[in-house]
Amino acid sequence: MHSIAERLKERYPHFFVEAKEALGELSVSVRREGIVDVCRMLHDDPEFLFDHITDVCAVDFPNEPERFEVIYQFYSISRRHRIRIKSRVPEEDCAIDSVTSIWNGANFLEREVYDMMGIRFNHHP
Repeated sequence: MHSIAERLKERYPHFFVEAKEALGELSVSVRREGIVDVCRMLHDDPEFLFDHITDVCAVDFPNEPERFEVIYQFYSISRRHRIRIKSRVPEEDCAIDSVTSIWNGANFLEREVYDMMGIRFNHHP
């Protein structure tokens, strides 16, 4: 397992779902309840320093119980590495906490996901 994924799993075992690496890119799935905690660690920890939010988007899986998946793309300018964080959201409670308290740049990106998919971001400014 990738060292970043191992560290996330150690620190947040109750939020960690799985990690996959393909073509040199790391994707980590976490429970939506932990999205802010996980993202805060990725941003603040000197080992990672993911200081740039590249994108927020969502995928619709209409036949699955947790219908939507919110996908975050982060980049560390100083460390020169990327990570993709995914979190599933059910249709009947279509909301996840906002990460705008960590990255101001998430504001427009979260608004776009809401407009396109109807996913609400709790505590969005």
